[in-house]
Amino acid sequence: MNFARFAFTDGVKKLQEKYGSRPAYARMENMLADKDGLTEPEQMFIESRDSFYMASIGENGYPYIQHRGGPAGFIKVIDSHTIGVVDFRGNKQYISVGNVMAHPQVSLFLMDYPHKTRLKIYADARIVELADNPELFDLIDPSEYKHTGERMLVFDVKAFDWNCPQHITQRYTVDEIKEAFAPQNEYVLKLEYEVAKLKKQLEEK
Repeated sequence: MNFARFAFTDGVKKLQEKYGSRPAYARMENMLADKDGLTEPEQMFIESRDSFYMASIGENGYPYIQHRGGPAGFIKVIDSHTIGVVDFRGNKQYISVGNVMAHPQVSLFLMDYPHKTRLKIYADARIVELADNPELFDLIDPSEYKHTGERMLVFDVKAFDWNCPQHITQRYTVDEIKEAFAPQNEYVLKLEYEVAKLKKQLEEK
């Protein structure tokens, strides 16, 4: 599971040679160890995400990118080579599902904008109907989240790598902002209480 060897096809290597980057990337290929599945850092990162991007290939040969979201932790690590999600009912276009049925090869991007971190994954995707594997559904279903599951998407991981932070703009969710400012807000409330208390004492004199 060497991402560089997986990603650097002959056509990619020719372009690297043309623009002078091939020697450096050839060394990278040789230096990168073959990874035997997702390690603990990748598994923890994956299971803490609340969204990911998935690129699939249509029958017409054109790629399609979909954003998928849910509660933090809705992406489940089944084992070191497999991750899965429940496919929530959406707008019923079924573009990604239809693409996967024709071409199982997909690419996933998982982002952590506050920490400018992203994990990229090559995988073979497969559709698993809910009735065909209820045990798997019980394992990966975010039961505390209000949703209607239509099927499951299981990804057999072929290669993965961490991407560089360059050009990732830091973004924060409302909950992350609230959490970051919680100590400051608590301090302000404490000061306001003290001010109100002192004003009352002055008025009573």
